[in-house]
Amino acid sequence: MQHPLKSALAAAVVALGLPQVAQAAPVTITSYSMPNGDGRSTTGVYNYWDRSYTGTGDSNIDGAPLSGGTGDLTDGIIASGFWNVTENVAGTGPYVGWRNTRSLNPLITFNFDGDTTINAIRIHIDNSQDGSVRAPADILINGASLPFTAPPGGTIGFIDFTGLNEFGSSLTLQFFQNTVPGNGWVFVSEVSFNGVPNNAVPEPASWAMLIAGFGLTGAVLRRRRQAGAALTFRI
Repeated sequence: MQHPLKSALAAAVVALGLPQVAQAAPVTITSYSMPNGDGRSTTGVYNYWDRSYTGTGDSNIDGAPLSGGTGDLTDGIIASGFWNVTENVAGTGPYVGWRNTRSLNPLITFNFDGDTTINAIRIHIDNSQDGSVRAPADILINGASLPFTAPPGGTIGFIDFTGLNEFGSSLTLQFFQNTVPGNGWVFVSEVSFNGVPNNAVPEPASWAMLIAGFGLTGAVLRRRRQAGAALTFRI
């Protein structure tokens, strides 16, 4: 059975017509912009393009500017193997890969459906350490460097950022390639976000009304307890 106070508070929120505070959930990415991945013209074995990209830009040219669409990074497909197993000459593999001799420290701007508070980011990468493919040396979130733990060398896996409080309708990620003499690749197969749409959080004025409602609810509960105590005394 729900605690009476919790029930009363929930009723107060409904009675006052206030929006309830939303829980963090996966955030819809409406589009992202970035330089296309690199490939054979940058001495790659295959082409590591974002061939499924739906926006403007030539997705079969190394480093071409892409904007206004979505593609490999947000299609829900997480690479199941290393780059040299899943990629191909057609550039249709699950990874997007950038080489530091062409696309130095690629910057990606993700756009959301309205203002959102992002509290977690998950990035799937290849850290096979094969063919100069490494985990990023650094990742900037909206221009700020934050510590992270990469998957162990010789594996693929996730980099997770939690406890964030990034507000806005867009967010930037910038990947800094590890310095490998004359070479250095970053491979990313998927990026996802968790957060709360800001229209689901009460404004300060609404909070004031909510607090007032809580006060009224508390007074009602006190009167109920007093009435109960008086009834017990008479019995």
